[in-house]
Amino acid sequence: MPPLKYPRWALTLLATAQLIIALDATIIFVALHDMGRALQINAQQLQWVVSAYTVAFGGSLLLGGRAADLIGRRRFYRLGMLLFALASLLGALAPNATLLIIARAAQGIGAALLFPATLALINTLYAEGPVRNRALAIWSMASAVGLALGTLLGGVLTQVFGWPAVLAVIVPLASACAVAAGAWLPADGPRAQGRSFDLAGCITVTLGGSLLVTTLVQGPEWGWTAPATLGCLLLSALLLVAFVQIEQRSRDPLMQFALLRLPGLRAALGLTFAFMSSYGVQYYFMALYFQDGYGWSPLQAGLAFLPATAVCTVGIQLAEWALKRWSARKVLVLGQLAGAVGIAWVAATLPHASNFWPLLPGVVVLSIGQGMTWTSMWIVAGQGVPAAQQGVASGMAATAQQIGGALGLAVLVMVANAGAGVAGSPSALAGLVRAEYGAALFALFGVVIALGLRPAPVDSNAPACLANDA
Repeated sequence: MPPLKYPRWALTLLATAQLIIALDATIIFVALHDMGRALQINAQQLQWVVSAYTVAFGGSLLLGGRAADLIGRRRFYRLGMLLFALASLLGALAPNATLLIIARAAQGIGAALLFPATLALINTLYAEGPVRNRALAIWSMASAVGLALGTLLGGVLTQVFGWPAVLAVIVPLASACAVAAGAWLPADGPRAQGRSFDLAGCITVTLGGSLLVTTLVQGPEWGWTAPATLGCLLLSALLLVAFVQIEQRSRDPLMQFALLRLPGLRAALGLTFAFMSSYGVQYYFMALYFQDGYGWSPLQAGLAFLPATAVCTVGIQLAEWALKRWSARKVLVLGQLAGAVGIAWVAATLPHASNFWPLLPGVVVLSIGQGMTWTSMWIVAGQGVPAAQQGVASGMAATAQQIGGALGLAVLVMVANAGAGVAGSPSALAGLVRAEYGAALFALFGVVIALGLRPAPVDSNAPACLANDA
């Protein structure tokens, strides 16, 4: 790839991509009530306004990663941004629930094209070591800013302009990034001749992954032993087994299974899974407790997460400092351990607090750990991966992240609902506390994975079949 002519502007574009993805994940929550009322959406359909994005994102990541490797990272950055802009416009103009859900799914596909292309660009444009760590720290801080802006901006826009504004605001931002990328990101090289796209592998992994995430999202509502749940799990397993068989026989596979020989990527799959099933889901139960237990409004609950986001940026900066002095293994162990301690602190304090302040020490500890873990796990995911495989490797790690979030939430919702009464009752609130403790256990699972990580030298050799992949 050609050298960077505008390194700062290029990093600004790459960080903005992560800001948009994070923003879109949270900006929708505060507007859900008004969406449901305006479009007459029932509770089941309203869930899919959120879940359609998750399912499409998680199911399409491998496709997006490999396509970016083969066709070009800048091309897919621009394509992902344009799809994000068009899908957001469609959602803002949607006259009914069906079109709104379709628009949210299209946003998820846009994110699946954008995320691996962005991460692959960082891992190929910036040299492994302090330079790349700095770029990933800035990229991570953009994510934290996006999460903070989502809760705050969602409430303000919904209150002042109505719910369509939370989708419309993304249109000019994504469109501007798509245009600017043509000038500030280096052009992709010519497409490799004689390379196939492995259509059969694309279809089976996208359908199998999407169906798996869908089933994990719907499992608590359908029931884990219901015929629909078991049938979907079986079908998704068959599709994913078919994908493995296709890849092993393909002359030009979508995913090189030799990537799994790389210890950093193997660890990253477990770390991203543990991250989302602990840090990623525990805020869901905190938000419910704030509203059902303390009687806060959705906007008050959203504002309560701003300190966590601010502290998370401190954790990201701390990770950058620590990675210059310690191994990624030590930073990840400390980050996940801080998560386990902080989440458990919050769980223990929730029933005895009447306001936010007693929770603050636990929120500070878990937020520092969150920032340290987020940056470090993506550094580990890219270590030793050949440039030609960075997109699909990023897609693999991000797929594990999405599955971790869906499965972790499904399991902990089941824990929270076991023996629980109506929302706001003492038994229901006790269930939310149990779920928080469960999230702390998932963070401890991340500690175990991090302890097994061994440092990889910067110049580590890739397996020959990967190094030769153009």
